Amino acid sequence: MISGARIDTESVPMSFARVLGSPYLRTAALRCIASIFRHFFFAQYRAAFLPGRIPVSRADHPLDGKIPFWPVKVTIYLDFVAFWIRCLGFLLRNYGRRALEPSLVFIRTMGQVYETAAEVYTKHLSTTDRPFYIAHPRFLPIHGLDPHLMCVPSLHVMVVIRTYTFFRQTLQAFAGKDAAGKSEELYRGALAITEAVLYIKQHSVNCIPAAMYAMTKFEPGLFPSGEAERFAAELFTGETEPGKGDAEEIRRHILSLYRRFIAEGEAARDWTKPLLDFLKELPPK
Repeated sequence: MISGARIDTESVPMSFARVLGSPYLRTAALRCIASIFRHFFFAQYRAAFLPGRIPVSRADHPLDGKIPFWPVKVTIYLDFVAFWIRCLGFLLRNYGRRALEPSLVFIRTMGQVYETAAEVYTKHLSTTDRPFYIAHPRFLPIHGLDPHLMCVPSLHVMVVIRTYTFFRQTLQAFAGKDAAGKSEELYRGALAITEAVLYIKQHSVNCIPAAMYAMTKFEPGLFPSGEAERFAAELFTGETEPGKGDAEEIRRHILSLYRRFIAEGEAARDWTKPLLDFLKELPPK
């Protein structure tokens, strides 16, 4: 029977310990961590310290100005890694050995998500006009550790989409209709993190549809166009800012750009071509 506790109450350290404490999962977990460092941190630092080797575009859009800068949202933004680690801990704590195989698949594919995004980053980087803000201490690691060159597609959004879609499917297999509440919790969490990346100006509205397109290409069975449209249509519906009219305009832009990428991707030999063509249209840094 599925636990009544929310997934967001799972202990991240205990979840991490459960994964690394399992001989079945340990190797995959270490490879996933290596993929994250290689394709996000190391590649980004190399680009920052050796500029000019990869073109960099500005991904900003005028609609970004209609989204307020809300520093308080940084806590939600920084939760995106803990978001998927807690899911693993929840599965392993509640289902034990039954959860090992889906956990292994998820860990392996999370590393592949970073590799997928890197297929764009290694050819064309992107940035946004991110305000320098350190009044809130949680902004210190953002400014200190992130050179801010990997915006299109947004890895944060790719990660949370992968998490909620994969665990929704897994929980349904384990718990059937009793999993509905947990699935909704994860869906709402993914929406909140996606909104947070815009509120703290870590990403532009252009970065969101690029991430959605990447995840449709990554596994269309879990994130088909219909699910992507539903996801975009619910952004900012639970927030007071941006206002109703501005929020609707932002959602229309995200959906329009996502549909453009999907249409262009159907005719392209390489899934990255629509994103790379789009980046070439943007002004250079």
